[in-house]
Amino acid sequence: MAKFEITTRKNGEFQFNLKASNGEVILTSEGYTTKAACLNGAESVKKNAVEEKRFEKMVAKNGKPYFTLKATNGQVIGQSQMYASERNRDNGIASVMKNAPIAEIVEMV
Repeated sequence: MAKFEITTRKNGEFQFNLKASNGEVILTSEGYTTKAACLNGAESVKKNAVEEKRFEKMVAKNGKPYFTLKATNGQVIGQSQMYASERNRDNGIASVMKNAPIAEIVEMV
């Protein structure tokens, strides 16, 4: 089962990782100053991940494809890892669309 894992960064900020059922991280959040804001971010991913238009396909300076997920206000709420190919990136988007809406939220802090 897919899940959002809420963790604390070394600087004290909270973040979440969306993990697929195989344990692979498919989306990572920004840092949040409070756990409540981080939980709201995870809920926002659940809502926005069902709309393909919320995903922005990007290419890093090193040529590696990745994607971001944006909320309705245009704010980035999650970013993927770097992928070896555009096909793999597109599969990552499909995985977030499938897994995020049904993922449980687990607090690791």
